[in-house]
Amino acid sequence: AGGELRAFVVAHSHMDVGWVYTVQESMHAYAANVYTTVIEELMKGKQRKFIAVEQEFFRLWWDMVATDTQKQQVHRLLEEGRLEFVIGGQVMHDEAVTLIDDQILQLTEGHGFLYETFGFRPQFSWHVDPFGASATTPTLFALAGFNAHLISRIDYDLKADMQKSKKLQFVWQGSPSLSERQEIFTHVMDQYSYCTPSQLPFSNRSGFFWNGFATFPDPPKDGVYPNMSLPVTDANLHLYAQTMVANIKERAAWFRTGDVLWPWGCDKQFFNASVQYSNMDLLVDYINKHSAEFGVTVQYATVSDYFQAVYSRNLTWEIRDSQDFLPYSTEPFQAWTGFYTSRSTLKGIARRASSLLYAGESFFTQYVWKHPEGSICKCKALKQLQSLRWAVSEVQHHDGVTGTESPKVKDMYMNNLMYGMINVKKLMASIIFDINNAKKNGEVYSSVYTKDSGKPDVDQYVVVYNPLAWNITTFVTVSVSSEAMSVYDELGHSVPAQVQSSVESQSTYDLYILVAISGLSYRKYTIKPLDGKQSAFIGSSIKYKRSDLTRADQQSRQLFPVVNSCYQIVFDQNTNLMHSITERETNQTVQFTQEFLEYHVNGDTKKGPISDNYLFAPNDSAVPVSKAVGLEVMSGNLMTEIRQYFYSNVTSQDYIYAVYTRLYSVPEGYDGKLLCHRIEQEYSVGPLQLNREAVLRTSTNLNTRQLLYTDNNGYQMQKRPFKAYVNNTVARNYYPMVQTACIEDDATRLMLLAERAHGVSSQGNGQVEVMLHRRLWNNLQWDLNNNLTLNDSSVVRPVIWLILGTKAVTNTLYRTSGLALEHRPVVMFGALSGDKPKLPRRLQGNSVHDLPVTLPPNLHLQTLSIPGWRYSSNHAEQVHSILMGKQKQGDADFSRVLLRIRHLYEVGEDPVLSQPVMVDLKSLLKGLGSVIAVEERSLTGTWDVNTLERWKWKTAQYPGKGFFNSTETSEDFIVTVHPKEIRTFFVYFQVQ
Repeated sequence: AGGELRAFVVAHSHMDVGWVYTVQESMHAYAANVYTTVIEELMKGKQRKFIAVEQEFFRLWWDMVATDTQKQQVHRLLEEGRLEFVIGGQVMHDEAVTLIDDQILQLTEGHGFLYETFGFRPQFSWHVDPFGASATTPTLFALAGFNAHLISRIDYDLKADMQKSKKLQFVWQGSPSLSERQEIFTHVMDQYSYCTPSQLPFSNRSGFFWNGFATFPDPPKDGVYPNMSLPVTDANLHLYAQTMVANIKERAAWFRTGDVLWPWGCDKQFFNASVQYSNMDLLVDYINKHSAEFGVTVQYATVSDYFQAVYSRNLTWEIRDSQDFLPYSTEPFQAWTGFYTSRSTLKGIARRASSLLYAGESFFTQYVWKHPEGSICKCKALKQLQSLRWAVSEVQHHDGVTGTESPKVKDMYMNNLMYGMINVKKLMASIIFDINNAKKNGEVYSSVYTKDSGKPDVDQYVVVYNPLAWNITTFVTVSVSSEAMSVYDELGHSVPAQVQSSVESQSTYDLYILVAISGLSYRKYTIKPLDGKQSAFIGSSIKYKRSDLTRADQQSRQLFPVVNSCYQIVFDQNTNLMHSITERETNQTVQFTQEFLEYHVNGDTKKGPISDNYLFAPNDSAVPVSKAVGLEVMSGNLMTEIRQYFYSNVTSQDYIYAVYTRLYSVPEGYDGKLLCHRIEQEYSVGPLQLNREAVLRTSTNLNTRQLLYTDNNGYQMQKRPFKAYVNNTVARNYYPMVQTACIEDDATRLMLLAERAHGVSSQGNGQVEVMLHRRLWNNLQWDLNNNLTLNDSSVVRPVIWLILGTKAVTNTLYRTSGLALEHRPVVMFGALSGDKPKLPRRLQGNSVHDLPVTLPPNLHLQTLSIPGWRYSSNHAEQVHSILMGKQKQGDADFSRVLLRIRHLYEVGEDPVLSQPVMVDLKSLLKGLGSVIAVEERSLTGTWDVNTLERWKWKTAQYPGKGFFNSTETSEDFIVTVHPKEIRTFFVYFQVQ
């Protein structure tokens, strides 16, 4: 290192897209001023630099605030490398509770804007604030073409060890199957993290934050902000320099090279860039003039300047395998595992919105290509989709879906999601109208995942769209007002259905319709009041006596079974609890009980550690919540529903907890494999008492050795052995389950599949517990000031599917089942008034004559959409057209279709499903039209994979340094997809 240290001063502002303040409040108070003043200051000094991170604030500034002059200046600064976009996503996404689909969406959303507007492609990450690091993120960033990844928040004790042994930098192979092909150099920030240390030994005022702190709701009229740091003067210049140099040297000792990353900034900084740079200029110049005496040189830098310096050292780096950095603790009693469950309703809506967007995208893409003569305005339709893309991207922020925001910010996310969802529902309904050429008076209104009550006096029709590229057989539920109902398909044939009294209300009934729909297709069903012919099965109810758990006699069990062709579930009438499950194919019986418990937590900081939106700090072991259980069994030919109500004592009128367990039977002639193996559970939890955290604990006699498996972002599984700690063992053994968790012994595996994120843990052998809800209040001043206590009095209704069986059987089921839960069919309703003739022949849903889009069960159609970007796929052309100013005008481009295909299995996970798969894209998409060209692109679409060269860092395993070249490209539209790959293509069709 030549003895001299080089400090890279990276100027940045950490701008939360929501958290304590809404996006609008933040724009007004400080965010717009960051870009306005930074651009102005960068133009004044050739040496100055700045990095911009999340795109949401930048895009709002660009669209609503920036002048033409400022826009030209941004172009120039980017060309000079003095302004640099890092990450480039819409937000800095959370890593623990987000789904891979949504991470990709928000990254693509930001990258598309940057490439279209500037021809710029981010190549470095800056994940400084998410609470723990997932192993999916490095893989995604590698697939997006990044050269290096940067994280900060990992366990305090682990960071201390890595710092001591200079192991904060390594090459991370986040995916075991993609291993070195998608590895990425990773830098963990030292203990000072992303904020400049502000202590000055020579003054009791802080240093380095010369613009002070942002004020809300309005910037101060006189421009004087609170806590402005001590200005740099001739009198203190040398002392300031000594302080900065001492910190640089302290940090240099923790890294292998003499290059020191020195982040300058923090949350909400640089809203007055002038006072920031004018002070720092003096310091930088002074240290560099005296570099011999200080042993340090200092320069303004971007993230890429820093990594370029480290890369050019040509050192050999250690490899880290696919282990993630979750959970995350900051102190012995501060385990950040509460946010895995915080604001469960928001977590659920965020996923529903994501799933609706997925369906809407492929529905619209098919409409554009199959119905070129259609009457819907494509530009308006794209705007409807874009409103939901924006909302789903926004809520992936690390204070969004995490549940760690203030109530008004939670409302902002919810309102934006609801607005986007209504837009997409309207779009889907109008497409169905247009295709069916229906008279506009037959009102189709769309209702997704809600049970809409039909009017008894008119026939209703239901349109059901399957957004997955597989044939799906499942039930959809429609709310009806009477038991006497018949259901018919497009050809007038009777459809199997079952009707029974609703869980929700006394006056309505739930009608379960068995639907079989091919990939990316829809079917149309008519629901008629009974007309004498074939009626739906009517579910009959048996109510059991409420059990008194305090007096249940353990000796005299009264067992009764509930059976379908895959499972026998046995209940004990003595307790009204589940007793065991037998998997019928192998005749393997597992003891199986479930109970609700609550962790009681402390809300008084004087009394000890507290739980809040972020932290989980239980006082003690969890306590059972009920002393009595009510039981009702609804049974019919297609489904049995077991309703259990948990009461705090035998005489209680109201319950806070309920479970509805559904077991399905599939008639002959239907493919019921997935349905039959699914034990569906819906829970009703709340409103809780204050400072209670609610868990559902499932106990089995499987000898699991307390080993749990949970997923990273629905992409890959992590092994979670139970670890004992001196303090806080319960909370530190909680992990996020985004989609999947499982426990197993040598013979049998129990899988849990979820439709929203939860905290999950195994606190005993054969046990798995899922945290379903939290309601907290504490007196920590910081939480109170920011309105970050979690007084959440809602009732939540999450759904979990259980699959029990041998490893071989569960292996073939859990990936497709998890996606079937994530992407349940979209249901839209319409009424047919009585005087109309029967459905016109045209209404025979598109499955009758259209070609479905179908993939094998180990491949998932990750994306099929029309992004609308106007950029050229040819980089030289794109850069040229921006120089010529051609990117400003022009309509969206509807000719480019974005396609992603993901292999769902790891190498060696399954003898059949882990094999590479050849896909003929022309034949896969022939239902949409004739494919004339395919271009393979990087994950977010901005690179042609044939020209993408990522830095190859030297490791002991691969001593050569250089560049990665990408995968083999497609010959004749045929691609081979290997385990865990996510392949991205632009597809072009013959215009009809």
